[in-house]
Amino acid sequence: MSDLVALALGVGDVVRANADAGERGRRLPQATLDVLVAAGLMRMCVPAVYDGPAADPVTVVRAIEALAHADGAAGWCSMIASTTSSMASFLPADAAQELYGDPDVVTGGVFAPNGAGHADGDAVVVTGRWAWGSGTQHCRWILGGAQIDDGTFRLCWFADGDVTFHDTWHTSGLRGTGSLDFSVDGARVPVERTVQPGVTLPVVDGPLAAFPNFGLLAAGVAAVNLGVGRRALDEVEELAGSKQPQFSSRSLARSGFTQIEISRAEARLRAGRAYLLDELAMAWARAEAGERIGLDTRRAIRAAALAAAEAGAHAADTAYTLAGGTSVYESSVLQRCFRDAHVATQHIMVAPKLHETLGKLWLGLEAETRNL
Repeated sequence: MSDLVALALGVGDVVRANADAGERGRRLPQATLDVLVAAGLMRMCVPAVYDGPAADPVTVVRAIEALAHADGAAGWCSMIASTTSSMASFLPADAAQELYGDPDVVTGGVFAPNGAGHADGDAVVVTGRWAWGSGTQHCRWILGGAQIDDGTFRLCWFADGDVTFHDTWHTSGLRGTGSLDFSVDGARVPVERTVQPGVTLPVVDGPLAAFPNFGLLAAGVAAVNLGVGRRALDEVEELAGSKQPQFSSRSLARSGFTQIEISRAEARLRAGRAYLLDELAMAWARAEAGERIGLDTRRAIRAAALAAAEAGAHAADTAYTLAGGTSVYESSVLQRCFRDAHVATQHIMVAPKLHETLGKLWLGLEAETRNL
């Protein structure tokens, strides 16, 4: 699976060169999409039986991190598409082959239960609207969560022709992700093209199907911020040797304040990354051994993902502040890193409020754990 990381690093020049176009267009540029699809970086969790990479979570995180270092938006779109593709293990074989058998087809969407529908024979008919539809404009199949009148909650894969896109993605950061609203109105979805989370048993059994989906998603979001934070520190460390702040006789690198803040940010970012990769590796070993992934492990993954996401944002903050006036221009990579990092931390999987749930669990108190 290390090949995926190498591929992510290998497409970095193309991704980096098209990042500005993504910012302007507010969606992933076609040149970036093409190299991500060709490298298999939009379907990293598709099972091997459907000719997918079936990547382990550590590999997924490292590949997303590498892409986000080149462009946070590209890392984000890879993360959404790849974590969505993990659901292929739960679809009936024929439906999974239809949705995921073609390596050039991208899927994505939103798990939130913003749709409502009714059962109609061997199908469900759904109407709804979802926000944060990252990368959905380049998807052939688009997932949306829906409450059905038979009492079931289903993830439904809509054909792209049934989906309407709404131009809502006017944001501070991650502009190139195209995370606009999308909707369907009376879309008919065959039952075999739906999954009931927590109810549907995997058709393709294995460690990836046993791995907690929300944990995988949270780790992916954190991976974006690890890459963005790493890029920010790399940029400011290179700048520090040549920039001489106004009214100073020393370069930025010679400032004691700079040295202290860089040391702190490097330590926190590296610690956050190591923490996340360690927890993922231990959880994956349990999944490979056929052990149940219990609450303690899910809590550990989510705590590590939250810490890593916050460490990436802290690194971006530090770099932005140290660079001074250089950072305020839209042409500055540091400004983009700052904006991207703080949009990423607004995602529900790594939002600060999660600390409350985790704190309750550490203290032995009751907490809502369905989304862990």
